[in-house]
Amino acid sequence: MPDTTTQPETLTFEVDGMTCAACANRIERVLGKQDGVETAVVNFTGAEAKVRSDAVIDPESLRVAVKKIGYDIRVVAEGEERQSLVAKYSEEEQVQWRRFWIALALSAPLMALAMLGPATLWNELVQLALATPVVFWIGAQFHLVAAKQLRSLGASMDTLISLGTLVAWTYSVWAIFAEEAVFFETAAMIITLITLGRAFEARAKGRASSAITALLDLGAKEARVMRNGEERTIAIDRVLPGDLLVVRPGEKIPTDGVIVSGMSSLDESMLTGESIPVDKTEGDAVYGATVNQQGRLEVRATQVGSDTALAQIVKLVEDAQASKAPVQKLADRISAIFVPTVITIALITFGVWMAVGDSTAEAIQAAVAVLIIACPCALGLATPTAIMVGSARGAELGVLFKQADVFERSRGIDRVLFDKTGTLTTGVMSLTDVETDMDQSEFLLLAGSLEAASEHPVGRAVALGVEERDIELVAVGDFEAVSGHGVMGTVDDRRVVIGKPKFLADRGVMIPAAITDALDRIESAARTAFVVGVDGQAVGVIGVADEVRESSASTVSSLANAGVHATMITGDNERTAESIAAQLGIADVVAGVLPGGKADEVERFQRRGDTVAFVGDGINDAPALTRADIGMAVGTGTDVAIEAGDIVLMSGNPALVDTSIRLATKTFKTIRENLFWAFFYNTAAIPLAALGLLNPMIAAGAMAFSSVSVVTNSLRLRRWDPDRR
Repeated sequence: MPDTTTQPETLTFEVDGMTCAACANRIERVLGKQDGVETAVVNFTGAEAKVRSDAVIDPESLRVAVKKIGYDIRVVAEGEERQSLVAKYSEEEQVQWRRFWIALALSAPLMALAMLGPATLWNELVQLALATPVVFWIGAQFHLVAAKQLRSLGASMDTLISLGTLVAWTYSVWAIFAEEAVFFETAAMIITLITLGRAFEARAKGRASSAITALLDLGAKEARVMRNGEERTIAIDRVLPGDLLVVRPGEKIPTDGVIVSGMSSLDESMLTGESIPVDKTEGDAVYGATVNQQGRLEVRATQVGSDTALAQIVKLVEDAQASKAPVQKLADRISAIFVPTVITIALITFGVWMAVGDSTAEAIQAAVAVLIIACPCALGLATPTAIMVGSARGAELGVLFKQADVFERSRGIDRVLFDKTGTLTTGVMSLTDVETDMDQSEFLLLAGSLEAASEHPVGRAVALGVEERDIELVAVGDFEAVSGHGVMGTVDDRRVVIGKPKFLADRGVMIPAAITDALDRIESAARTAFVVGVDGQAVGVIGVADEVRESSASTVSSLANAGVHATMITGDNERTAESIAAQLGIADVVAGVLPGGKADEVERFQRRGDTVAFVGDGINDAPALTRADIGMAVGTGTDVAIEAGDIVLMSGNPALVDTSIRLATKTFKTIRENLFWAFFYNTAAIPLAALGLLNPMIAAGAMAFSSVSVVTNSLRLRRWDPDRR
């Protein structure tokens, strides 16, 4: 029978009309209730919604549902270039600045008349004339949104601003005829100051969003392509897989590919965070947006558009910014009930002041102050802006956080398990020792030919070392590899077995004492040694070494200073592992672990009560990366989208492990600071407003700039330096 199951799909929407976290929460709830929708996440700062469905959904039906509550969404097709958030916020900033200057031009003389003018009818009528365009024209941005939400029985910060200013203006109109005190200046200045706050907020949001735009701008805009024997310059979006690209010194590599001619050094810092150039020659992979520093290169394009390494990096960063950290859920729950609660408090404040106060004006002043001071915009910006800046800063440093919850989970790490090869060491093995009683050339021919048939890094190292000694390798028959143990096969009609002593003994190979002594000598020098058996007799030992990375020891020391224990896990024998660990200052070593046993070791430490991060290559180590509390996958180039793991390290430099933990901790600390001040601000300010100790105009200014302060605090992460303690 045909498979009729429907694969889950994720739709991305651009959202219009959101002005605060309460708006995002309402849209999220409405989308989540639609038929076929599994989950819906709305990112207020990114103006984006992601809907995951377990069935085919008509995007238009989701749009209709959202429009009913006063907002709009537009589906973003895969590969479509949206207007950058920087450009969007720049446009918003310009609009808000224009509105502010118009409002200020009317509000400034209005304030002068209210504070210095005579208490006459003509003065109050002039104030009415000046305040009305500010409240109804400049303030329309708040009133229209509030009206749309009212039709669906919803409310947001726009509701509070609209209600507060309209109450102040309406009361003042009544007060002219009732010969009571007016406060048109209050209504006008609230609109003016909040508009000013929105201009600054848009500027700050644009700065917080700029890292994604900066990543996208790294890519080349044009490419030099060889077609029909001619060299042509074309737009980057016209490059096709298989095209032959010409890259001159100083130019950017247009897209991912493989060098077919030439050699050079490339600056890959945008990809890995490493400033040291990387030497490249024929057959080596290169990545779009990296810089060719020296020779002329001819590159065969392999990945273009959304499949390139740069595009995958941008996608991972965008996904992290669009996701929600657990700590944000509390803010979301509060925002959902905040506006109705504030309106209730304002009504109670008005009632109490009417009962005990001297005038209606005082009661309205206090109620309006409560409405204005309590706008929860800062609360909604506290978490997403910090995540946006923190994840973007990580990408600049070569660390990709795949989800927002990683920032919160990373702060609790107390043990890091390093898979030795490729993290603490370079992962590039070389043949270092050869001990045998046979003719050495014959011995190397047999061993090298057998290892050449293996795909294991050790096998490749042995084969390369033999070829470098000018020995020509031959074909192997009946080849068999036993993962984690050894290899065997037929070379020149001789049965050859290479591996650990037990592997050979289990296959009937005799191991003389001299071979055991040679094995011990090589292993005591911190090298990995293997016994070579020929026709049932052990005839020699080969040793390979993996160079320790320069930054490994300093990384282990830095983690220890932060209270994080480092553990090395390896398939090497205990003696070799202990020797390398001693060089690095690692006290905990787990040796002789087969690839499938790494996940078990992670679980063993977790049962002890440790919060474990595992660092591996993301392929063989996938089970351990998934089992760990935080999986750190070492990825390069097109491996950046590794599914296993929570953090992708863009190079094998172990210093990125320390960088990722400290940046995650710093980002989460920033989130907590933002939430604390947002909560503290509202908690402290509402009682002051209710008691009549806070003028509505001061409340408007304080509310507007509370949001700016939260975004500004998050922007400090842009300057975070991993080398500064």
